[in-house]
Amino acid sequence: MKRQANWRRKETEDWKKEDRVLLSTKDLVFKERPARKLVDQYIGPYTIKEVVSTNVVKLQLLTSMRIHLVVNVSRIVRYKEQVGGQKKKKGKLIEIEGVEEWEVERILNKRKVRGVEKYLV
Repeated sequence: MKRQANWRRKETEDWKKEDRVLLSTKDLVFKERPARKLVDQYIGPYTIKEVVSTNVVKLQLLTSMRIHLVVNVSRIVRYKEQVGGQKKKKGKLIEIEGVEEWEVERILNKRKVRGVEKYLV
């Protein structure tokens, strides 16, 4: 019976206070992104404030998120720092007629959609 009860269970990681983690967006609702497939799988990184038990941790979340601070460890993954050179370089903003805009280096492709040309940069 023990084998049948534990066949899907896996060993949990040892979480410590001040560890940085990413939070799963599986059960979160985002008003600004109504389409589920456009939301990132994980958001963060957030810091662990307290380890309540082996299965539950308390996170230091933003107050604007309006979710409970205590989450199950199945909803978090360890945050890994990005390797040097992995981050995308952001372009410089240019001010044109009082409005800040991005400068386009080159146009990669274009296509017509219902008579309107769309450019992929």
